[in-house]
Amino acid sequence: MTPLPPQPISPLDGRYFPVVHTVGEHLSEAGLNRARVRIEVEWLVFLTDHAMFATSPLSIDDRAALRAVVDDFGQAAIDELAGLEATTRHDVKAVEYFVRARLSELGLDAIAELTHFACTSEDVNNLAYALTIRDTVQDVWLPAARAVTDALRTRAVELRAVPMLAHTHGQPATPTTLGKELAVVVHRLERVLAQVEDTEYLGKFSGATGTFSAHLAADPEADWPALSRAFVESLGLVWNPLTTQIESHDWQAELYDRVRHANRILHNLATDVWTYISMGYFTQIPVAGATGSSTMPHKINPIRFENAEANLELSTAVFSTLSETLVTSRMQRDLTDSTTQRNIGVAFAHSLLALDNLRRGLGEIAVAEGRLAADLDGNWEVLAEAIQTVIRAEVTAGRSEIEDPYALLKELTRGRRVGREDLVAFVNGLDISDGAKARLAALTPATYTGLADELVGFLDS
Repeated sequence: MTPLPPQPISPLDGRYFPVVHTVGEHLSEAGLNRARVRIEVEWLVFLTDHAMFATSPLSIDDRAALRAVVDDFGQAAIDELAGLEATTRHDVKAVEYFVRARLSELGLDAIAELTHFACTSEDVNNLAYALTIRDTVQDVWLPAARAVTDALRTRAVELRAVPMLAHTHGQPATPTTLGKELAVVVHRLERVLAQVEDTEYLGKFSGATGTFSAHLAADPEADWPALSRAFVESLGLVWNPLTTQIESHDWQAELYDRVRHANRILHNLATDVWTYISMGYFTQIPVAGATGSSTMPHKINPIRFENAEANLELSTAVFSTLSETLVTSRMQRDLTDSTTQRNIGVAFAHSLLALDNLRRGLGEIAVAEGRLAADLDGNWEVLAEAIQTVIRAEVTAGRSEIEDPYALLKELTRGRRVGREDLVAFVNGLDISDGAKARLAALTPATYTGLADELVGFLDS
């Protein structure tokens, strides 16, 4: 058998790449290296701006040329770094040599020894990861999550008054509206997305064990904590003053737990919509040319929601591992986080793929109002709650002497199907006021939805 040419192992880099490639812009090896180069370049600019070690601020042209190394980072740079790492066997050292080569090309050899000055690799790495994770969340994941939330919000408002039989424990229950049920999901998501949006992205820049030892040896007079803070904050990050060799990753664990929470809410949405499709509450809009089953031509399978469900489970599993393992590092440093963090993009990509499926799936379903109405009309016994509650109010107000209204309705309806005529006759025979009888006699499963319609309005509050 002829061997295949090199192939991607993960479907994220194969079948699903067109959907998730934007994650790779940031959370890939190339994206990480570009961010590392940015940290090294900005540290050079920062040190010279502060005239450290008898340097002078770079000219406008030199500063622009140095930053262009980051802006123009492309395949040539990726290939060069790969060659350097093959020799150094150290990714960050390769980045240092790459930057030194650029300084030489730009005629800036005089500041070459400030490249990676007083840095441990983790000083560069933690800031690079903070930038790439922040950009992935803000530029890629949050917009996709909001697109799904916005689509749900639109449907919730459109369907706010469409009555639907509820199912608690899988059994017919007090009716609701389809819009209100979608609004519940929107409300849940918006809370969690707000928490994700408020994430603090922390960074450290304090040397081999977080003590500024090399810094102080080089310049005992400098206020190194203040300089470190200013540098980290110049990158738009939050400074962490107390660390070991590594930034402790607590902010990452917090972020991944929040995204994982959003994943679980979306998973709940996917399984509910799948169930409603199977019950006939939603119909799927045929897509021209699409095949539902290889053998059963009539089928339109709910693949968008099934794919979303599976990818959310994968994403959640990886995020769970990330949040649980990254917060532990033996004494002042071990290397377990290095391999672990290289899978951050995997977690976000599976979530992004699920979001894409959900957004598209929500646009490919229609409400079967006739089916909803038929289900409501076939379950008049759900009005038992309303009847026994009205009786209780009548007894409390002194307008009835009925004992144990709950037991009375249980005897009538539990495990039995009753129709409109049965309930009207039952209500007319009750010892309650005429007003209460009229109110109950007028009630139908389709109108017994309480304030469901109005509750959708809380999305705007």
